[in-house]
Parts: sequence; C-alpha cells; structure tokens
Amino acid sequence: MVDFARGAIVASVNVPLVDVPLRDVVRERFSVPVVVDNDANVACLAEHRFGAGKGTREMLMLTLGTGVGGGIVAHGQVYRGASGAAAELGHMTIEMDGPANGNGCPNYGCLEVYASGRAIEERARLSAERHPQSALAQERRRGQPITGELVTRLAQRGDREARAVLVETGRLLGVGITSLVNIFNPEMVVVGGGAAAAGELLLEPARRVVAERALFPQRAQVRIVAAHFGADAGVLGAAALAMVEELGINGDT
Repeated sequence: MVDFARGAIVASVNVPLVDVPLRDVVRERFSVPVVVDNDANVACLAEHRFGAGKGTREMLMLTLGTGVGGGIVAHGQVYRGASGAAAELGHMTIEMDGPANGNGCPNYGCLEVYASGRAIEERARLSAERHPQSALAQERRRGQPITGELVTRLAQRGDREARAVLVETGRLLGVGITSLVNIFNPEMVVVGGGAAAAGELLLEPARRVVAERALFPQRAQVRIVAAHFGADAGVLGAAALAMVEELGINGDT
C-alpha cells in the first residue's frame, strides 16, 4: 500500500516495510528526483500510455501473479483514491464464504484466491491428483514443481487437463471482470502479469463469461486484451512513472 502524495510505503505483504518514507530515503541517498507508486498502478500506467491501452481514456488493468493486482485509468489519468490505496481489484469478493485470502487480507473469497498464479498452481496440483495419467501428473512424478509456467506449456501442447485448469481459471477471472465492467464501464480491460502468459487460453474463457453476464451496453463496448508488455509492465511502468511525473513525457512524445 502506497501513500502516493508522501511517496511512502504504508504496508507491504511480500517485503517487510511498514510506514517507510521511501521517496525521501532514496532521494537523500542518490540525490535524484524520486516518485513512488504501487506496482500494479505503474503497470497500468505503462500499458495506458505506451502499450495495449494507448489511446483509451477509461481502462482497467489486472496483473495476475502471486496475487492479483489492479489499476484504474479514469478520464485518461491513473486513479489512486483518497490516499493512493485504490484499485485493489484482486480483493473484490467472488464468493462470500470462500477461502481466506491470507497475506494480511481479512477478506474471504477474493478474486486472487481464484485467478492468481497461486490459484493456477493449486488447481493444477488437484488436477494431477485426480487424473494420474495426465501430463501434469507425469511431470509431478518426475519431480517437476507444478508452476503456472508448466501448466501453460502443457496446455499449449494440447494436454486436456492443463487446458481445463486454465479454462476454469479464465472463467473465474471473467466473473471478476464482469463486476468491474458493470461498475466502471471501461473501454478496455488489460490482463498482465506472469500468469497471463497463458494468453488466449485464459482470456477467451473470460471473454465468454463477460459476454454472458455483464450488462448491456457495457459488455458490447469493452475489449479484454493481453498486456503489450507482458510480465515486464511493472518494471517499465516504474520508468514511465518517472517520465510522466518528473519529465512530463507522455505516450505521444
């Protein structure tokens, strides 16, 4: 969680930082201008200004990795909320009494429980147990760790069970996107992060759910696409943040 105005890290799940004035610390140490933001926000910025969402004014981004991050572009600008903590789209509830999310989140049944890289891995492990003759099970017996990358590779080779894992993940992702489409009426939803390397194997099932469940005209207006910069959007977005905030450079420059 980032306080954008102060350039401070309020709290962090994966890195043990609490109320750290990161902008001031880095600025003092390196004597350079510094801007600080949430990683999904900067990924969204990169895709909006330079990538898949270039030219849109209303855009959402979901980053599928260890968890599910989010970014919102409203009226052509990244929306950060009252304190910079907006767009935690992965923490929207999909199932009221679903599994606990953990990692400091008090909610249950969050989207990231169902559509993150961790969710793909857990779904694939269960599939390997249920289908011992599948390629997933065979790889597991060889000692290969069940990762999203492995599931995607096997699915692309045509393994039925690996494809089923991605289809189910895509459908659940589509349930979350349906709510976001109904609420925000975006022109585009960009899906990125490491888990999104599955591409159309994940996105096509999501599109079908949105087409079936979202309200009209929102469902007819939205495009659901893969991130142009893939898993690198966050890193490039950090550079984009500096370019936009400190140098005034936009995607047309």
